[in-house]
Amino acid sequence: MSLYLYAILQAENLDLMKNLDLQGMNAQPVQFHTLPPFAIAYSEAQQERYLASRANLLTHETVLESLMKSVDPHQAVPLPLQFGLVVESWTEMQQDLLVPHEDKLKGLIANLIGKREVSVKLFWNQTEELNLAVVENAELRQRRESLMGKILSMDEAIAIGQELEAAIEQRQQLIIETFYNALNPLSYEYVEGELLTENMIYNASFLIAWDEEPKFAATVEELDKQFGDRLRIRYNDFTAPYNFVKLESD
Repeated sequence: MSLYLYAILQAENLDLMKNLDLQGMNAQPVQFHTLPPFAIAYSEAQQERYLASRANLLTHETVLESLMKSVDPHQAVPLPLQFGLVVESWTEMQQDLLVPHEDKLKGLIANLIGKREVSVKLFWNQTEELNLAVVENAELRQRRESLMGKILSMDEAIAIGQELEAAIEQRQQLIIETFYNALNPLSYEYVEGELLTENMIYNASFLIAWDEEPKFAATVEELDKQFGDRLRIRYNDFTAPYNFVKLESD
């Protein structure tokens, strides 16, 4: 029987989840298997491999979030495992992950207790921001106006393009620094992720004290007011702490 794995838990806290009724991949019930000092949240795998479809990813994430909500975050924390992790036996799980990395796993659990991951993603309209940059920069505005209606040489086109690109990059960096300087002091750890769309300019995750989330959210709200319609902010206040736990089977 193959096993689909969701998370690693502390065996001593397993009783906190004894009444949990969850469905995982392929609508299979989520179960717990004890391998002291850990316990594993799993379901019976119905496939050898799982496609990273939206539905499958959502199921995996829903299980993790349900596990997180079922325990007092000041006492216990589930360590999320990568999507699609299937093993053939518990012996494989012990040999490949639990035994060689026991101390690291314990350290990760200790580091995450009482904390949560939140994320901030920023989006803008680059065309509108570029127009605003020209309006606010007299030198750049005059240069662009002097070239209007004129057939530009290759050198002139490259030069004005570089000036506009520099202006937009400067504005983007200023926004990023403003958010970083306001939010990073409220966190224990910080990870900046890749930009996922053309109009995304910032993608960051923060590990914060669980009880300090309202303060963090209020700071995000103040930043939203500061930048107004220039930015669209996507703030996620509850997610599995993937960015601060990197666990993969060998």
